[in-house]
Amino acid sequence: MRASRSMNMTEGPIMRQLISFAAPMLIGLIFQQLYNTVDTIVVGNFVSAQALAAVGTTGPLINTLLGFFNGFSAGATVVIARAFGARNPRDVHNAVHTTILMTLILAVVITAAGLAMTPLLLRLMRAPEDMLPEATTYLRIYFGGISGLMLYNMGAGILRAVGDSKRPLYFLIFSAVVNTAGDLTLVLVFRMGVAGVAYATILAQGLSALLVLYVLMRDDGIYRLNPRKLRIHAATLKKIVSIGLPTALQSAITSFSNVFVQSYINVFGSSCAAGWSIYGKLDQFALLPLQSISMASATFVGQNLGALNISRAKRGIRTALLSGMCCTAVLMLPLMLFAEPLLSLFNRQPEVLHYGRLFVLWISPFYLFACVNDILGGALRGAGEATPAMICMLSSFVVIRQIYLYVMSSLTHNALLTGLGYPLGWILCSLFLTLCYKLIPWEERQKTRQS
Repeated sequence: MRASRSMNMTEGPIMRQLISFAAPMLIGLIFQQLYNTVDTIVVGNFVSAQALAAVGTTGPLINTLLGFFNGFSAGATVVIARAFGARNPRDVHNAVHTTILMTLILAVVITAAGLAMTPLLLRLMRAPEDMLPEATTYLRIYFGGISGLMLYNMGAGILRAVGDSKRPLYFLIFSAVVNTAGDLTLVLVFRMGVAGVAYATILAQGLSALLVLYVLMRDDGIYRLNPRKLRIHAATLKKIVSIGLPTALQSAITSFSNVFVQSYINVFGSSCAAGWSIYGKLDQFALLPLQSISMASATFVGQNLGALNISRAKRGIRTALLSGMCCTAVLMLPLMLFAEPLLSLFNRQPEVLHYGRLFVLWISPFYLFACVNDILGGALRGAGEATPAMICMLSSFVVIRQIYLYVMSSLTHNALLTGLGYPLGWILCSLFLTLCYKLIPWEERQKTRQS
């Protein structure tokens, strides 16, 4: 196993390890966000506001199915990180081959479900008639090639679980360049509109999947993938499901609830939907440092729990939380100060900019609560306490948020008050997760599981 490819996080300076591991992931997340961001910029500037709203509206639908898969992916990453931290080659081998075969099976299921559910979900979202045809086209092409994204995410998760965050970055840079070139060529040259954007995306995702699978099959580490040895190891699958299923349900249900949130936004028309969409793009970029630190801390916690070094795992969580909040606070100010020029990159229609600026200025100050959610939620899952994390997030992001939206829509017709349902969920979830983290004796439970 080459030291340059993996990282042992069970010893050494915590802050330096988290930063050195998170930095490549941050760059990778930036390039990953360029997929949909470039799609949004191209359609917003060279197609129409309706096409911009159509691409943005599909986000909650895509995330519903991807969220379910990514929950299992998180479970697999924890299991692999623990086995790697415990220096157990057999468990690493079983986990890698189980997760890849599971990914292939789920890819078939999610592709079929996505294609079948597209018309129903768009109706549930009350998508405006002027953007419905383009939203349907984009979704069906995207779901037709979603297996590439799933295989990349799982393969990259395996590499990150053993401390390798650099090669997933290289593959993302390559695929982001392919996606950008494809967008510009298919939209500007061949005039394919939304369909061209979708085809460019699935082509780039497919190539990144091939690259990560090639690396896994050619590497000489204990995580090497051998297609002939693909099988479901029952004991390993049970571990993955015990951690991944609560996370999968939480992610899928939360994302599906966002379908209804989008339906409340869509009531205000395609300009509001477009403004919400481009606010969402800026929101995603602003939270990228937090996400990279959260993923780094998940690997850190997993490896240290595998090595039974619980006090170090908890120090890592505190360090990650402080780092995430500092990075997010630094980014909030320029986002608010330069909201209009940033939003203008996507679309310059006055009404679209009005709604986008409104959402940025009122929602972004609450990002610090999202920091608590990401770091502590990941910590609980890394400790094997995925169910309490799921309950906290579903209560905040689904039940309470949906009650708020229903009541608010009954009392007033105001787009901003509708959008404020998001920070309400963040605040409540951060309080619930902090309480769980302090009350649940996850150190003792982890010792029991490892004994």
